[in-house]
Amino acid sequence: MESIDNLPTVETAKKLGLLPEEYDRIQEILGRKPNFTELSIFSVMWSEHCSYKNSIVWLKTLPKDSPRMLAKAGEENAGLVDLGDGLGCAFKIESHNHPSALEPYQGAATGVGGINRDIFTMGARPIAQLNSLRFGNIALAKTKWLVKGVVKGIGDYGNAFGIPTVGGEVFFDDCYSTNPLVNAFSAGILKVGTQASATSYGVGNGVFIVGSATGKDGIGGASFASEDITAKSSEKLPAVQVGDPFQEKLLLEASLEIIEAGCVIGIQDMGAAGIICSTSEMSAKGEHGMIIDLSKVPTRQANMQPFEILLSESQERMLIVVEKGREHEAKRIFDKWDLNCEQIGVVTDTKRLEFYQDGQLVADVPADDLVLGGGAPVYTREYKEPAYFQEFKKFSIDSVADLTVDELPKAFDFLMNHPNIASKKWVAEQYDSSIGRANRNTNAPSDAAVVKVHGSQKSIVITVDCNSRYVNADPEEGCAMAVAEAARNIVCSGGVPVAITNCLNFGNPYVPEVYWQFVGAIKGMKKACLAFETPVTGGNVSFYNQSSDEGPVFPTPTIGMLGILEDPSMKMTLDFKQEGDLIYLIGQAVNDIASSEYVYSYKKIKATPAPHFNLETEQKVQKSIAGLIAARLIQSAHDVSDGGLLITLAESSFPRKLGFSVQGDVNIRRDACWFGEAQSRVVVSIDAQNKAKFESYLNQNNQGFSLIGEVKGKDMLVDNQVVSTLQGAFDSYHSALETALMK
Repeated sequence: MESIDNLPTVETAKKLGLLPEEYDRIQEILGRKPNFTELSIFSVMWSEHCSYKNSIVWLKTLPKDSPRMLAKAGEENAGLVDLGDGLGCAFKIESHNHPSALEPYQGAATGVGGINRDIFTMGARPIAQLNSLRFGNIALAKTKWLVKGVVKGIGDYGNAFGIPTVGGEVFFDDCYSTNPLVNAFSAGILKVGTQASATSYGVGNGVFIVGSATGKDGIGGASFASEDITAKSSEKLPAVQVGDPFQEKLLLEASLEIIEAGCVIGIQDMGAAGIICSTSEMSAKGEHGMIIDLSKVPTRQANMQPFEILLSESQERMLIVVEKGREHEAKRIFDKWDLNCEQIGVVTDTKRLEFYQDGQLVADVPADDLVLGGGAPVYTREYKEPAYFQEFKKFSIDSVADLTVDELPKAFDFLMNHPNIASKKWVAEQYDSSIGRANRNTNAPSDAAVVKVHGSQKSIVITVDCNSRYVNADPEEGCAMAVAEAARNIVCSGGVPVAITNCLNFGNPYVPEVYWQFVGAIKGMKKACLAFETPVTGGNVSFYNQSSDEGPVFPTPTIGMLGILEDPSMKMTLDFKQEGDLIYLIGQAVNDIASSEYVYSYKKIKATPAPHFNLETEQKVQKSIAGLIAARLIQSAHDVSDGGLLITLAESSFPRKLGFSVQGDVNIRRDACWFGEAQSRVVVSIDAQNKAKFESYLNQNNQGFSLIGEVKGKDMLVDNQVVSTLQGAFDSYHSALETALMK
């Protein structure tokens, strides 16, 4: 151990991101001053990224239980839900925002790798990926560079790893120009009862590091993710990890094989904070300790310091605790897959982590005091309503001139070409949507991705959703809308929503106005999850998404939702099926344009409240849609969301090149009718022969609806006016994003 003369001071602690009072607490825990390695350990483990110290108070208020829950939030690397038929689904979403802001290709690629490791360390084989991406002004060269790098990073890693990317979302706004958001989702399947646990126990059991060698990439990544982006952030490129998807594929197969062999006590991915995170969390959970020899860790660089080895976030690594006497089995399996498998320590009963290098004790810390739920600090932050909130509420629709009949085609064309509305085909085509495991939505578009579960008739139905503009306008209602939209997308695809994971992207939690947004979002998520019976299985909190110059990003609580489709014949798609089918709007048209893409981008009015939303109405609409699907009374279903009703109709017309003729609601404004984004509405098409049965069903269930038109011709007729030819709108919609990126 270091001499007392060489020990770091409180100033060193502050440079490592620790508060003075945290430094004092560390001294109390240790009964002495920490050395630099120990201080580094506490700095990463007590960072927001690892400890959730500024968020856990509110996260604990979220609903976490249901009859289907096999692993609740915080218990394991990912949530685990019972699908029935002896199968479970592990799923999770996480962020890789700060690394992607600096090095978009590797930042995004390693985000994909990390989320998949969380899934297969559970013993589940990943079968599908989604992503939620947000970027700044698309006209900026930096934004184009970020988009191209992130998309290529996701595509290259996911395609090489062999897991299909089956959907996602892409959104642009000036607030993300410095700090893009890259959220990655993965879902995997296992047999119930075979899942592995991230724990360590049993004195004398061997502790192994497996997979890739440890290098200096990613050192301090967890701390880096817990601070604002500044002009000097590029100096922290070593905090960005480097990924190898082919190595991860080998690690996947080896990990699943060793779990199946039954010689593993516990297994955990080495993500944020690397070795120190895995050793401390597994030890704390199992109420044991470890003695670790850092000299035995395979390294890529010579003469690595203890803190570098402990904090490295080099990818494609696992920590495994193997039952004593079965070490040879572990080595045989990893040798087969040509991967490192080195015993670096043993389990003890001390509840302490003792790290040695070259025979010298370099750190001695109690495991429990490092982790969330143990000794890691927990704060209740001040929060207050920002001034803009009441200003947004002052908006009156009457202050905006309604669209004239003649202007309707112009507004429609504008939105068709807007990057937030236009097809994300350019992005999707860089991802392999069918590699590895077949999915049911490849040639049949639906509101959510439907992925077949092998060994069962069931499919999982998955989606990621959040309109951050709504959340900024009203965090509580906006986040409730994100949960509601996710559920609506799953219901419109024929599934039943069962659980969510979340990725909570916010600015600096020490800013009261930012923390107010966070608290509001949690409240909205709670009430919506309770309403839809979709407990929170876990996820990720990503604070500090802001720059010192431009302020925070829009609050963006991305919702990843899992649903189940029991019967493949009940899968519903969004495309109009044939000429003569009738088109209905389920739900209530509202005289509202607040926070719509139309008012924000076309009218250039930024300060408006969240769109109209009522949770009870939403529940009723979703129940009606589910009932109509079960009764086989509808041909298509597509929720009205970004862009409004006319955009929804266009998207339903494109797949089969079927036009439509529709009439607007004369009781509300023209712009509100066609481009308003009031929630709880779904466009459905039906066979005309089923008109009486369809309407009778809705009337019996007291569900509001309106017949708005029919599938007809090759044009888009609105109130007897051709707003666009089908081909013209199609061409704009599918080329706009690529055109904007290539300018």
